[in-house]
Amino acid sequence: MAAPIFRCCSWVRWSGTLNLSGFLPLGLRKAHSGAHGLLAAQKARGLFKDFFPERGTKIELPELFDRGTASFPQTIYCGFDPTADSLHVGHLLALLGLFHLQRAGHNVIALVGGATARLGDPSGRTKEREALETESVQANARALRLGLEALAANHQQLFSDGRSWGSFTVLDNSAWYQKQHLVDFLAAVGGHFRMGTLLSRQSVQMRLKSPEGMSLAEFFYQVLQAYDFYYLFQRYGCRVQLGGSDQLGNIMSGYEFIHKLTGEDVFGITVPLITSTTGAKLGKSAGNAVWLNRDKTSPFELYQFFVRQPDHSVERYLKLFTFLPLPEIDRIMQLHVKEPEWRGPQKRLAAEVTKLVHGREGLDSAKRCTQALYHSSIDALEDMSDQELKELFKEAPFSELVLDPGTSVLDTCRKANAIPDGPRGYRMITEGGVSINHQQVTNPESVLIVGQHILKNGLSLLKIGKRNFYIIKWLQL
Repeated sequence: MAAPIFRCCSWVRWSGTLNLSGFLPLGLRKAHSGAHGLLAAQKARGLFKDFFPERGTKIELPELFDRGTASFPQTIYCGFDPTADSLHVGHLLALLGLFHLQRAGHNVIALVGGATARLGDPSGRTKEREALETESVQANARALRLGLEALAANHQQLFSDGRSWGSFTVLDNSAWYQKQHLVDFLAAVGGHFRMGTLLSRQSVQMRLKSPEGMSLAEFFYQVLQAYDFYYLFQRYGCRVQLGGSDQLGNIMSGYEFIHKLTGEDVFGITVPLITSTTGAKLGKSAGNAVWLNRDKTSPFELYQFFVRQPDHSVERYLKLFTFLPLPEIDRIMQLHVKEPEWRGPQKRLAAEVTKLVHGREGLDSAKRCTQALYHSSIDALEDMSDQELKELFKEAPFSELVLDPGTSVLDTCRKANAIPDGPRGYRMITEGGVSINHQQVTNPESVLIVGQHILKNGLSLLKIGKRNFYIIKWLQL
């Protein structure tokens, strides 16, 4: 098996010149029934939504992809602005799109918008983003590059299918903007954009009609994204941009710019936006982000997000978020009809996504936490690390205590500040309101027993009532 190529390149500079050529405006069309091969397969999964432009070009997009991948691979890019220090579930479909293209033998680029994030993309937004300091954007960009590299590595190591894959490259657009001079850039680029066309974009129209209006910085965002596409076309031969369906206007601007300067055709592919049950777009701005960074959303929380998906969504999500073949998904759904109580599709979905994002260790961690919390498994508790316990019981106080000879249940509860002093705290234990490691204790004077009240990993999980947890790490055992 030929191993997939993985590269990371963040600081590249190109000093080309702009050459004028003809201009042919083309509109958006739905994918036609003649689309075949790779694009048709992803269309069937629901992952690829629209293709732009579909017809009227020297070579059409399906032919571009399917005329001989091994000897003529394409290069595709997708941008990710570092407005936070982590990717989230809302980014996953674009990444899955890149991965599917890479698996088909094409070369893909994940572009971190270290420059464009300072302007803020107005697409799909009702008001302007809060401005980020340069240092924050740079720190976020570094974190996103690391996150993209980790996802690409997990994909390469855990989801190989025996085929020869294309490369996965990470770039940062600040590489080609940091030395640009404003007037020189406007003189070279600005004259090739028509105000009427830019103003006609749906994302611009929506913002112009909003109470807040639209700033010049936001309005200029589509110009920079178009230039990104042009730069990658010239430097890497990139002819396809992938993005969420809200990126269509920006993709169109890139197509028009490149075609005007070079006479060449480039293309766009959109993926659907993932929304919450209320219809809101998943993301940081909406306040409902499920992060891909373990420090922000644990493997357990990510796993549970997908396990909780309703039956009416799970088949679609299996097609969108996993690499499982469609016949296997059909088989999983048929079994679900016979045994719906097992929630087999949800568990498979959660496992596949968690493994991609956090690796095998992350998936094992998520399963341990699930067993410990929902199935009261002592074995799972004993195998859990301090980090996993803190992630699982995120709001639970964490105490480090020394086990003195004769330490009782009452002593433990009071040292952990889990019960009030005096008779009331004593009665909470005698009345059955306290458990240690999922085992109810009713004798306050009982001395702690290692192996029962204290697990082999030196931890005790104390629960008061139904929902109040306390984690105790015993020292000097």
